Amino acid sequence: MDRSPGLSVRLKLTLSYAGFLMLAGAVLLTAMYFSLSRGVHPGVIFLVESHGALLRYFAPIAAIVMGFLLVFGLLGGWLLAGRMLAPLTRITDATRVAANGSLSHRIELEGRQDEFRELADSFDAMLARLEAHVAEQQRFAANASHELRTPLAITQTLLDVARKDPSGNNGELVDRLHAVNARAVDLTEALLLLSRADPRSFSRAHVDLPLVAEEATETLLPVAEKRGVTVETSGDAAHTIGSHALLLQLATNLVHNAIVHNLPDRGSVWVMTSVRRSRAVLTVENAGENLTPEVVATLAEPFQRGTERIRTDHAGVGLGLAIVQSIAQAHDGTLTLAPRPDGGLCVTVELPAAPYANSNTEALSLGARRPHDQGEP
Repeated sequence: MDRSPGLSVRLKLTLSYAGFLMLAGAVLLTAMYFSLSRGVHPGVIFLVESHGALLRYFAPIAAIVMGFLLVFGLLGGWLLAGRMLAPLTRITDATRVAANGSLSHRIELEGRQDEFRELADSFDAMLARLEAHVAEQQRFAANASHELRTPLAITQTLLDVARKDPSGNNGELVDRLHAVNARAVDLTEALLLLSRADPRSFSRAHVDLPLVAEEATETLLPVAEKRGVTVETSGDAAHTIGSHALLLQLATNLVHNAIVHNLPDRGSVWVMTSVRRSRAVLTVENAGENLTPEVVATLAEPFQRGTERIRTDHAGVGLGLAIVQSIAQAHDGTLTLAPRPDGGLCVTVELPAAPYANSNTEALSLGARRPHDQGEP
């Protein structure tokens, strides 16, 4: 924004200090004059004989004092204003450095806690968050480019092979192209969903968390059947405020992740809902191989699947838990990952609890589902 030039803050403070000092001096001199003028009478040696004489005698002295106060106020005010505004100058310089793209610079203002120190500390904290966010976005862009480049490169290779194949038998090639294209589509949809998980981009309504968990589980029962995984859903009534579609996607991602990253034979998944300290909680646990805390700490990052998980037959696009975390944060919630002592993963999503829509809602227990043992369709 273009602004017309104006006086600097330092000059304004200097003029304010000098003006206040001269005003105080003028008041003091005026009070002295009237005090002396009351005591003027003939015969008093140490005073002049009339008000006119007093004024002629007092005026030069008052002018000298006012001139001294003016010079002293300007010089002293300029020095004091510069000293007081020195921290603001450091903050301004740090802002210019950050505006030029360097987010690693910190003010680190010394001294005791005051308004400038609070401003500098807040600015340093903001720079730290921005630096971490920018680094995360750069990693995300690099990983997304790599993930998108892989299916495109495979497609290009398959097309080159088909072009050089004289037999023209491309049935297997078409199947492979279809699979690669499906993976690219899944990745693109996951990226779009990740971008929509913003608290300002969706309307909020009352959401019954156990019904969302049940709906996600019902949708994925065929996948669990195919892999021989037992899905057990239970819990208490829990309600929150948010987007039903996004929370359903959250629950679906968690249950799907638990199913496909499970034991190779007779795996198990546990889906539970509860309310803890005014928080609606969704917990999804799955059996599986032992995971180290270091691996678990990276699983919510985009395109991070973990060493053991990449070798499965359904590695996915690596955005499942990243999407869950974004949706949880958009709903003012938290995502917690922890390795299970017996192997596998425990994922907990905590969301702000909302009042029950139906006060007569009872504790919900949906029981165990064993697609293979029970012969469910």
